[in-house]
Amino acid sequence: MTKRRVVVTGIGLVSPLGNNREETFEALLAGKNGISTITHFDPTEFACRIAGEVRDLDSVSLLGARESRRMDPHCQYGVVAAIEAMNDANLGEGSVLAEMDPNRIACILGTGIGGILEVEQQRLRLSEKGPRWVSPMLVPKMMFNAVTGQIALRYGLKGPNFAIGSACASSSHAIGTAFRTIQYGTSDIVVTGGAEAAVTPLGIAGFASMKALSTRNDSPELASRPFDLERNGFVMGEGAGVLVLEELEHAKKRGAKIYAEMLGFGASDDAFHLTAPDETGSGPANAVLAALKDGRVSPEQVGYVNAHGTSTKLNDRMETKVLKVVFGDRAKQIPVSSTKSMIGHLLGASGSVEFAVTCLSVARGKLHPTRNYENPDPECDLDYIPGELREVEIQYGISNSFGFGGTNCCLLAGKIEQ
Repeated sequence: MTKRRVVVTGIGLVSPLGNNREETFEALLAGKNGISTITHFDPTEFACRIAGEVRDLDSVSLLGARESRRMDPHCQYGVVAAIEAMNDANLGEGSVLAEMDPNRIACILGTGIGGILEVEQQRLRLSEKGPRWVSPMLVPKMMFNAVTGQIALRYGLKGPNFAIGSACASSSHAIGTAFRTIQYGTSDIVVTGGAEAAVTPLGIAGFASMKALSTRNDSPELASRPFDLERNGFVMGEGAGVLVLEELEHAKKRGAKIYAEMLGFGASDDAFHLTAPDETGSGPANAVLAALKDGRVSPEQVGYVNAHGTSTKLNDRMETKVLKVVFGDRAKQIPVSSTKSMIGHLLGASGSVEFAVTCLSVARGKLHPTRNYENPDPECDLDYIPGELREVEIQYGISNSFGFGGTNCCLLAGKIEQ
């Protein structure tokens, strides 16, 4: 069976750097900072008091007051990003979408934690007022597939609809699954990506208790520093990335704009430790090699790596080793950057935002820098694009996502001639 070709025809982003695609991408290219002292709650008593927060998102205007109230923040972010992606793909309200078979349009997104804020708030109600005061919206707001359900309802999508949870690789696995869904003919279009909103008291306290978060509270703009010698943990972020994947001929027939072609998807597991990476890097390397093999692209052809790049001691050292295993001596010649250096770690949504950035980089020939890379680590000695953006034409780029549970994922995008 010949696999069908898959392209990206729409992108929507909500991030600590902007509430849409262009604001976010331009801010990344400029090396701007999206990390600051937490405002969603009083962080005074917390070991970590900084995060990358979504700011000034008018979800009421975009979604309506009633619908906005019926969604946890992660769901709001995901639906807002989906609206932008669908409009970008010319599939919004009043478009040719109404003429398409809704059974051929799927919705597959990922989240690592889901509606944690709603869980926290309703747990307090239960403790303070009793079970009769728990909101009937608790389950619809906290469930993992709330965001996919809301998007399907909004657009009348009747194809496969589900959410994927695999920690920090959730949205990358969702995109990979969406890719396969089109490749093998189940759907012609898939709305995919991920959403997360875990900058909550419990979310921050939990990761801080693991000693995973940076405590550079007095200098939040310097806290997320992937691959830098002085890195001391990741910074939590929140937001959403949604992409419209579409079968190539289907997209061409309707004259859709194409950002890039999705070419490969690779996944693996370390089977080593629930929260720590295997420092040999064998699992992630297998995922990267699988994605390249899937796309029939050789390591010599890859021109950019959007790294998982968390700003933790173990991950950055391990990922550097992975790239050396995959690319050999050429690893030092490939530009590598970490989106997390500016927006923090969006957990289950990180892969979708970073793959969207990879597609934009392939399409526009602009690679964003790694912010705060100032002090070289002898064990992290690749080209992390310090300083300013780099303008370079690239044919192929990869996006890496590694998560708790030892799960690894790599997505491959390529330039397409139109």
